[in-house]
Parts: sequence; C-alpha cells; structure tokens
Amino acid sequence: MINQSFRALALVVRAPLAIVTIAILAGCFGGSKKPQPADLQPVTALVSARQSWTNRIGPVTFPLDASVTGGTVSVASDDGNVALLDAKTGRDIWRMALKTPISAGVGSDGKVLAIVTKANEVVALQGGRELWRQKLNAQAFTAPFVAGERVFVLAADRSVNAFDGQSGRKLWTQQRPTEPLVLRQSGVMLAVGDMLVVGLAGRLVGMNPTNGSIQWEAPVATPRGINDVERLVDLVGSVSRIGDSVCVRAFQASIGCVNAGRGNLLWTKPANGVQGIHGDDRFLFGTEADGTVMAWRRTDGERVWSSERLRYRGLSAPLVAGRSVVIGDATGFLHLLSREDGSLLNRLATDGSAIAAPPVLAGNTLIAVTRNGGIYGFEPQ
Repeated sequence: MINQSFRALALVVRAPLAIVTIAILAGCFGGSKKPQPADLQPVTALVSARQSWTNRIGPVTFPLDASVTGGTVSVASDDGNVALLDAKTGRDIWRMALKTPISAGVGSDGKVLAIVTKANEVVALQGGRELWRQKLNAQAFTAPFVAGERVFVLAADRSVNAFDGQSGRKLWTQQRPTEPLVLRQSGVMLAVGDMLVVGLAGRLVGMNPTNGSIQWEAPVATPRGINDVERLVDLVGSVSRIGDSVCVRAFQASIGCVNAGRGNLLWTKPANGVQGIHGDDRFLFGTEADGTVMAWRRTDGERVWSSERLRYRGLSAPLVAGRSVVIGDATGFLHLLSREDGSLLNRLATDGSAIAAPPVLAGNTLIAVTRNGGIYGFEPQ
C-alpha cells in the first residue's frame, strides 16, 4: 500500500451523465458486436499459492478500494456494511452496518476508517462505531484518504476537502473549475512525504495538507476533441509510487510519471487503458481497454512486453506481488503473470463473479474481493 507519511502536525458534475460516459467510452472498441473473451489456456503452476481463508461482506458494485494497513484489511459493501479484517486469518476484528448505500471507500490509517455514502456524506468509523459524518457538496467515487489525523475527500465536482479525523470539523476546501463530465471511477489521492498529491482532471497536483494551497501541477494528459465525451480527461487509481516517483494513468489517453518532490513531469506515453497501474523500481504494469497486458520501463515509458492472453476478460488494475503481476478478471479468476515477460505463472479461482477491486497484498497474503461480496486470502505454498 501507499506509505501514508504525513506528519500529524503531521465522476460527476452531473452524475447521470458520468454514468452514461462510462458506457459510451467502454464500448468504443469492438463496434456493435461484443468481443469474445480469450479462452483460458491450461496452466502449470510455476508460483504456488493456496487459498488460506474466505469471508463475506455483501455485493460490491461501487469503486471499492480494499485498504491495507499493517496486518489488517478494510472492506465495505453496497448496502453499508463495513468490516476490518485480520489479513492473516480473514476473521472480523469488527464489523458494523451503516444501513446506508456506499459510493466510495474504504480509506484507513489503521485507526480511523472512512467511506462516502450515496447521500454525499463522508463517514468516519473507529473500533466498530461511528465517529462523525459530514455532508459533501457533490458525489464522490474515490475512497477517502486518511493520514496525519485527517480525512481527505476528492469529490466529483473537482473539490478536495479536509476534515479533522476525530471531530469531523472541516479544515479546508480547495475547489477547481468543474467539467460537464467526469468518471464514476476511483481517482488519485496519496501522500508523498508531507505533500498531498491529488489527480484533478488530467493533472497531478501537489497540495499543502495543512491548508490546501497548491504547490505544483504536472499535466499527464490534456483535453482533446470537439465534444464533452472526447474531451473527458481523468486520472484513475491505482498508482505506482517509488520514492518521489509517482506514475499514473489518464483514462484512455496516456500513462506518465511525475517527480512529486519537485513537481515536474518526467515523461508521458499514449496508452488506451481504463484501469490504474502498478509497478516496481524497474517496470510499470497495466491493462489496455481490450485486455492487453502491458509492461513499460519506469525510467522512460518504453514498452518492455505485452500479452494478449487475457483480451476482453474484463481486467482489474494490476498488483505487483513477488515475481508476479496479479490481475483479476470478470469471471473471478486471479491471473499471476511473470513480471519479466508476461508468461502465465498461476491462476487462482474465487466465486465466479468479477473481481470488484484491485487485488491487495498484506504481508504474504494476497487478498481479492468479488462483486458477489466474497473476500479471499491466498498465501504462497
């Protein structure tokens, strides 16, 4: 997970339009006939793993982030169930029912958990009880970011809001001009040292977390085209951070890396993906809109390899885990590909429903959440 290193002192302008935009853009490839998913080839397990536990949370159709902090993982469901699990055993540490639908979550610093409801409220929880809730001026589809005893929320009207983590008192709001359309998809928000780094439209923006003042902006993609759909630009989670290097994807436009210490753009390359990226100090990994899995050099964005074995299988954002790149698909499989050449190392099954969130790693436990609400832990053998 991203290092939450603040020192504790330290898609939608119009929601219905954003939902339509997803449908339009996701269907741009393939014409009127839906492409057939690539057949799965037999696999010889070159990386051994076993299912070590399973749990359930309830159906998940919103853009979930399963938040890992230490040895715990936080998850939530559509209907407002929120749970903190022991990542080693899968057992509940606590669980509560908010009884209100959720639109974004979960953010956590290991103490405070935060989600956003479909009623546009940010809700903070601790130890299985509600701490506070505050009303937002717009919908949010990005999990709140909890760090430095504060809760930060990126809303669909391009506003960034900061709240005191214990009281819920609003500390500041930074508002950017709105666009006619934004994505109903998780965006970008993380800490780099004492900087809050946020994706606003096609720009990565560095903010002072104490007052919201903007320190720098780096353009990863710029709007093009003649209508609102063609001009839609958004940075999408997940991201790859190594030190000051933060690498991100702009939806169906490009990938790029920014030095968040200096605030300057290092490079961008065209890329047609809709999910976030992940990586290590050598390579970045991502999936294109047609399911082609790609690897790029982190230093300059040059292509290293590509694989078409998972085309049209509805892929998740990737996760680097050991020697593998782990990618979920729409039929509940986790595919483990070699970081070096994209060859298939193993395939792990869940409940047959789509993987609902990018897979996460807690210690040696690989964790996946499905649309049907299954939570699965896998460990190497």
